Amino acid sequence: MNGGALPNRIVFYRDGVGEGQLSFVYNTEVEAMKSRLQEVYAAEGKDEPMFSIIVCSKRINTRIMLKTGQNKCENPFPGTVVDSQITLPERWDFFLISPMARQGTVSPTSYNVLFDGNNLDANKMQRLTFKLCHLYFNWSGTVAVPAVVQYAHKLAYLTGLALGTRANEGLSHLLYYL
Repeated sequence: MNGGALPNRIVFYRDGVGEGQLSFVYNTEVEAMKSRLQEVYAAEGKDEPMFSIIVCSKRINTRIMLKTGQNKCENPFPGTVVDSQITLPERWDFFLISPMARQGTVSPTSYNVLFDGNNLDANKMQRLTFKLCHLYFNWSGTVAVPAVVQYAHKLAYLTGLALGTRANEGLSHLLYYL
């Protein structure tokens, strides 16, 4: 795609991390990624890339409603971001509503930016995250998490269900398989 060149910017999306595990992930995985990226890029004689790590959580109890009248509320529109008032002041987190809810109450996805070496401002990070929710090939609308996370979920499920072992490396380049 890019002539075999290493990327200058990397954004990792991570799922499956509980609220109490965020500091552990930061202290272990972020440091391990920094170290490994330094090794790989130094071996190629390149400066290490700028990278960011964002943890997403779908299974949360938070619900967000849009007040439309005196006693009326409805679901917010897809792309709605809440990054103040109900977020935690000690970390960079936000809630994003990606899919459209036709029935019931829409569930937002929670995002925690654990590390941002790309120095993206909040609007750019939120916009990138929302746009990545549109890129899942098996669904014509938006999905609740960025497509890369959805593909990882599906691959883990199919691997566990059908193979019981690691997937063949050659399959990782075939999108229809996912």
